[in-house]
Amino acid sequence: MRLLLWYWGRRGGGGHVALALARALGRRADVEVSLSLSAQADLLPEFTALGLPIDAVPTYASAAGFAAGFLRVPSLSRRLRRQALEFRADAVVSVMTHLWTPLIAPALARAGLRYVPIVHDAEPHPGDPSLFWEWRLTRELDAAIAAIALSDSVAAGIARRRPALPVHRLDHGAPLPTSGGTAPRAADGTVRFVNLGRLRAYKGLDLLRDAWPMVAARHPEARLLVAGEGDAEGLAPGLSALPGVEVRARWLSEAEMGSLVSGADVVVLPYREASQSGVAPLAHGFGVPVVATPVGGLVEQVRDGLDGLLARETSASALAEAMIAACDGATRARLVAGARETALRLNDWDSIAERLVDAMGTILARAD
Repeated sequence: MRLLLWYWGRRGGGGHVALALARALGRRADVEVSLSLSAQADLLPEFTALGLPIDAVPTYASAAGFAAGFLRVPSLSRRLRRQALEFRADAVVSVMTHLWTPLIAPALARAGLRYVPIVHDAEPHPGDPSLFWEWRLTRELDAAIAAIALSDSVAAGIARRRPALPVHRLDHGAPLPTSGGTAPRAADGTVRFVNLGRLRAYKGLDLLRDAWPMVAARHPEARLLVAGEGDAEGLAPGLSALPGVEVRARWLSEAEMGSLVSGADVVVLPYREASQSGVAPLAHGFGVPVVATPVGGLVEQVRDGLDGLLARETSASALAEAMIAACDGATRARLVAGARETALRLNDWDSIAERLVDAMGTILARAD
C-alpha cells in the first residue's frame, strides 16, 4: 500500500499527529509513505529525520502570507497531484484540514486520485462562523471516496451529511511524546487543575469560572491554571480575579503544553460542545485524569470513574461537583491509575497505524 500523507499546517497538535502516524507507518514493511508538508511547519526537521520522501511546499506564516499565498494555490494543487501520481499513491490521506484544502481536494478527485480525509469536526462549533465552514466540509466530502473520524460523534455527523460515504473510526492518539514523565506532585497536597488550548466560546470558560468558587469553597488550597491563545476575559469576565486562578492568555508551544499537562493533577474540560478533544488524549498520554462535561466525543474519550470524571450535566454546579470529587486523594489515585492504563493505548501509535492501514485496505478494496 502506498499512502501520501498530506498535512500543510504550521503548528499545533495536528502536526504531532501527522508525525506520529508517519513514523509508525514508516516502520511497516507493507506500507510505503510519502509526505506533503508545509515548508513553514515547526516540526519539519522532525519529519525530515524520518527519512521518508517529503515535498515541503511554501504555505504561509502570517496573515499577509496567507493572502499572498492564494496566488500559489493552483500551482500547489498541480504540485500535490504530480507528487501523488509520480509516487503512484493508492490514496492521498489528509491528516487535518487546512484553509486551502477545499480548493485542492476536488482537483485530486478530478485527477482520478483517491482522497481520504481524517475529519476532526462534522459540525461547526457554537460561536464559530459557519458559512465558510459548511462550504469547506462540503467540498472535502464531495471529493472523498471515504472518511476517517476520530470519534463516534463525528462519524455520526458525517453519516448524516453523506449517508453513502464510508466512514471508519480511528483513535485520537496522544499527540505529544511522554518520555519526560510527569512532574512531581505538590508536597502540601495542593490539587492543580489545568485547562489549556485555544480559548473559544464553545469551550465553556464561563462554566469553569462559575464552578470555581464552589470548588474553592470546599478546597481553598486548590489551584486553577487556564492557558492558551484567546481572550479569556472576554469569554469569562472576572475569571482571572478569582482566588487561586492564574490565566496565561497566549499561544503555547508544544513543550509548554507538555510541561503544563504533566505538572497537573487534573485536566478540566468544561466544554459546551465537542466533536472530540485533542487535550483529553494529551492529558491521558501523560497519565493525568480528566474532568469534563458530558458532551459530544468527550463521553467517548473519558472513561467515567476510571481515567476521569464526567459531570452529570453541562452546568457549573455539576462541573464543580466533579472537580470536588477529583480533589479526594483516594479517588484521584484511582483515576491516575486508569489514566496511565489509557496512556498505554493512546501512546501505541503502531497499533493506531495498523488500524489505519486496515481501514485503508477496506476503503481501497471497495473503490477498486
